Amino acid sequence: MSEPASVADVHALALAMPHVTLVHGPKGNAVYQVGGKSFVFFRTPQPDAADPVTGERYTDVIMFWVESEEDKDALVRDPSTPFFTTPRFDGHLSVLLRGADLGRLSRDELAEIVQDAWLSRASHRRRDRWLAEHPVR
Repeated sequence: MSEPASVADVHALALAMPHVTLVHGPKGNAVYQVGGKSFVFFRTPQPDAADPVTGERYTDVIMFWVESEEDKDALVRDPSTPFFTTPRFDGHLSVLLRGADLGRLSRDELAEIVQDAWLSRASHRRRDRWLAEHPVR
């Protein structure tokens, strides 16, 4: 198992994927896109993700796109993973993760999540090319 994942790893892994563009949201938050489609999105504080005791909005939520509802359910329902969702994202093919919880994942596990997010949003041509170049996953 590799070292624990960090926020810096999210940025590095997302930028390492081919044809990636980094854009910034209206509040300066990083949004990684492939072909104009977001696959990793650093959210601004929102009311749907807040501390249950204080009500303070989390400032470190990262959204990762997933391929299917089954993939989303598998990540969110597995108590060993730090992924979550909120009712706001019902029907949206993404999972949420707090930056504070990244250390619960290894860098290798995070790499797989970022790669899968990219694959879920890349064009078929780009996806097929990347998979042909990276056959062992």
